[in-house]
Amino acid sequence: MSPALIFDLDGTLVDTAPDLLGATNAVLAGAGRAPIDPASLRHMVGFGAQSLITQAMAATGPAVAADDLPGLVEIFITHYRAHIADSSRPFAGVEDTLKQLARQGARLGILTNKPAELTGLLLDRLGMTELFAAVYGAGRKSYSKPDPRIFHDVVRDVIARESGGPAVMIGDSITDLSTARAAGAPCILMSYGYTPVPARELGGDLVLDEFAQLPAALKKMALL
Repeated sequence: MSPALIFDLDGTLVDTAPDLLGATNAVLAGAGRAPIDPASLRHMVGFGAQSLITQAMAATGPAVAADDLPGLVEIFITHYRAHIADSSRPFAGVEDTLKQLARQGARLGILTNKPAELTGLLLDRLGMTELFAAVYGAGRKSYSKPDPRIFHDVVRDVIARESGGPAVMIGDSITDLSTARAAGAPCILMSYGYTPVPARELGGDLVLDEFAQLPAALKKMALL
């Protein structure tokens, strides 16, 4: 049976922080705020654009008013769309490892809270789209991570007409872990990702320091 490997995107497969930082600082500049630095940004990513902007505004001055947030999100999205792959790149070993996993019979999918439109655009720009049997971004369904229904949806699409197999969530944050736990699936976390709490303190089934360690880890867990 082919395992379904369901990956988070930002902080797991692709280092999107540089371009997210550019979009965030464009919002802050427009609001007359000082920019945030890369280290601060990495602890704010993973919960959607509204959360990112809310955190960035709170870190640089008074909290953003609820009425102002939609306009700031639009500024962010417009800037980010135009610069989505200027500096974003797959983490070391990601592309080769994904191809290796596919050769070993794994079925690959993406489950991210990045908007679906931007997810598809980023993967296309990086030439990664064809690696995945299914890609789910925010807005594809009315619910998103950590709702377990979205995990089951993407697994169903990844497995498609095959007989099925084990499914695992591979991510970098509490959102990914919570999704896996709610869905009754194991979770592997990457230590290099975007999370305010270190991955090793979150309680995942396994934490890896390098993406290339994934095939051996999956074999150890009898998932591949």
